Amino acid sequence: MPEDLRKPKIYIIPAKPRLYIRVGIYCRVSTMSKSQEDSLENQIAGLQQFVSSNPEWTLCHTYIDQDSGGNVMRPGFQNMISDCYAHDIDVVVTKSISRFARNTVDLLETLKTLKRLGVDVIFQQENLQSSEADDDLLISLLGAIAQAEIESIGESIRWGLQHGFASGKSKLYSRKCYGYKHDQNGKLVIVAGQAEVVRHIFDMYLNGHSIIQIIRELISRNIKSPQGKDTWSKRAIQTLLCNEKYTGRVVVGKTYSARFPQYKQTVNRGEQRQYIKEDTHEPIIGLDIFERVQAEIARRSNIEMVAGTKRRKNTHYSSKRKQTNTTTKHRGEMDV
Repeated sequence: MPEDLRKPKIYIIPAKPRLYIRVGIYCRVSTMSKSQEDSLENQIAGLQQFVSSNPEWTLCHTYIDQDSGGNVMRPGFQNMISDCYAHDIDVVVTKSISRFARNTVDLLETLKTLKRLGVDVIFQQENLQSSEADDDLLISLLGAIAQAEIESIGESIRWGLQHGFASGKSKLYSRKCYGYKHDQNGKLVIVAGQAEVVRHIFDMYLNGHSIIQIIRELISRNIKSPQGKDTWSKRAIQTLLCNEKYTGRVVVGKTYSARFPQYKQTVNRGEQRQYIKEDTHEPIIGLDIFERVQAEIARRSNIEMVAGTKRRKNTHYSSKRKQTNTTTKHRGEMDV
């Protein structure tokens, strides 16, 4: 057969599947105020547009947190890290360094871990990415600036609170609770029906009733909780019994925030100043009744402080025994 009549052999080389870079975007706001909600929506929309503008990228995950940037245990942040370990994403895109982390040490440690996993982090606002060696120093510097900024904000907030406490102008002095409402001038005024419930709870406790018994009594009388629920919680009763606001005075500074980076809310046991403002509003109960209840709470508690250490008591409070003693007294057999 002539050579020119031979059919040429054609081989098909299949097209390589297009490999997209899997991208996760990380967004964070500190609070849930309306302005912050808008900020969160803007962050998400802006980063989604940024990802879609790159034809080689595909958006796989969106991670969201409503928490302080000084807390690395944010759920969205931790989910992002877990997916990086699982090799589910190749690139993390976030608006700025301050959205990603405000603690310089945590920032650098996280970037080091992600770089080891082969995950690049891109900071849109600063136009930096962690895979670029020249950007390492600049990221460190900007991270330190973000940390210093949040520390300064924290100190300003702490100073503002203390100044408001000391001057008596803090709005915390007029924060309402069950039994009170605000009048047209923002002052606390008594809600008659709720005030009767407060007095009844204090009386029942002093007469030996347990918190569980008080809750059952309130349920039987169809008295709604401060949140409008059919059932009161033990915590609600305990808080009510310990609230000195019912005596017409207010104590502020009962808790305080630890310093950067934890910012953990801690009960103030004398580490920080407290402030008492007298005669701020009309009392519901007398100071003598309140103090008797506090003494009774301490007596019933199975925990006591010995040499600065908490210790469980050997005795245990029984409302039945208390009520038996009360009944005996009512029959004329008074203690001596």
